Amino acid sequence: MRTDSSPGTLPAREHLPAATAGTPVLDVVIPVYNEEKDLQPCVRRLHDHLARTFPYPFRITIADNASTDATPMVARRLADRIPEVTSFRLEQKGRGRALRTVWSASDAPVLAYMDVDLSTDLNALLPLVAPLISGHSDLAIGSRLARSSRVVRGPKREFISRAYNLILRGSLQARFSDAQCGFKAIRRDVAQVLLPLVEDTGWFFDTEMLVLAERAGLRIHEVPVDWVDDPDSTVHIVKTATDDLRGVWRVGRALATGSLPLDRLTRPFGDDPRDRDLTDVPGGLARQLVGFCVVGALSTLFYLLLYSGFRLFAGSQTANALALLVSAVANTAANRRLTFGVRGRSGAVRHQAQGLVVFGIGLALTSGSLAALDAANSDPAHSTELAVLIAANLAATVLRFLLFRAWVFPDRREPTTYDVTAHSGPAHGGTAHDGPAQDGPAHDHMTFATKAYGTHGAHNTHDSRAFDGTWRDATLRLSPVRPHDTDPGDAR
Repeated sequence: MRTDSSPGTLPAREHLPAATAGTPVLDVVIPVYNEEKDLQPCVRRLHDHLARTFPYPFRITIADNASTDATPMVARRLADRIPEVTSFRLEQKGRGRALRTVWSASDAPVLAYMDVDLSTDLNALLPLVAPLISGHSDLAIGSRLARSSRVVRGPKREFISRAYNLILRGSLQARFSDAQCGFKAIRRDVAQVLLPLVEDTGWFFDTEMLVLAERAGLRIHEVPVDWVDDPDSTVHIVKTATDDLRGVWRVGRALATGSLPLDRLTRPFGDDPRDRDLTDVPGGLARQLVGFCVVGALSTLFYLLLYSGFRLFAGSQTANALALLVSAVANTAANRRLTFGVRGRSGAVRHQAQGLVVFGIGLALTSGSLAALDAANSDPAHSTELAVLIAANLAATVLRFLLFRAWVFPDRREPTTYDVTAHSGPAHGGTAHDGPAQDGPAHDHMTFATKAYGTHGAHNTHDSRAFDGTWRDATLRLSPVRPHDTDPGDAR
């Protein structure tokens, strides 16, 4: 059951169709900064591996992050000599900025990136992207911390990596195992909706993207990798760690305040048995009953603790009303999110108001039970009071579930259609699948899309002086028909 405020923004996952002529299935981005020595052997080795082992058309894109050495000339030379290689240049540094810019403009349905040092064994590349091609997953990451990974690196980097992931698990409740391995892939339809929500332009870009995707319920596939540390890495560990901790604080605060519209990223499961329409069987009833029972048990314990505390300074009726009120608010919030799968802040006030009506019914049952007990025994024992309240709460719980399911959180799923509009450069014949979307004047700002991703000519390069930072206008727009769901802009 999905009752999100913007359900199904992403279409159901499907196996990617056969690529149209001239359109690669995979676009591997290599972000570089002053890598004149390592760039050529890296690209040639990667190209040779893909040509021998990858069964689909591919592209290798060199993203130059304002290099000051001969890296741009090396990239241009590689683009001239190898048809599947293209390059462009940004005048601003930042790995996240480079990935976001290239991914936003790419026409390939699967987007990946890897570090120029090729620390990760390339045999993991096909397992990385296969779940995205098949429609099984939305994102895929290489993990150096998986049990079956084989990693060679010094104790300092090992400690920092594991400490960072412990911080993510403790502060942001992240469940993925390795945020910073430079070996990741994402489906283009996901990137078009997810990237406008990612604020970081540096090394924290990966972590922020994964945390938001996980919180939105997207599926992240992890691939164990063989990884050998590069002793000549130019990464500044202290600065990177400081920036990452700042990013953790910023994202954690945004998640806590609910300021991120993660409901844009929800997608139907596809051919999931839980989504099939079955006659005479209420959808999701078994799962909701289990969730409701778990929440109810915890709420009852919470209620009894509150009642015992309030009873120290108030009468039984007052203590019961206060304890039931506080636990009812917590119970409604927990059932809203955990039992009935409602995410986002839309309708939260209405749900709490309806929950208070249900609370009133429970209050009448429990208060009536206490009144009957007082009438029968003017000074009942505390254990007797608790026993009567437990029995009354059991009856109120059954009624509460029925009211929650039928009135507060009814299943109101509606079919949603999507208008997919895209602008295609002349290199791909003008089909919606082939090019990035461009609205009005954004075409002038994003001319690199047809330069860097067009037919390979004498120079498949781009100078970022044609790019003014409006990268989000180059993404394909997925616009739901229902008016209240249309919000393609950047959340920032």
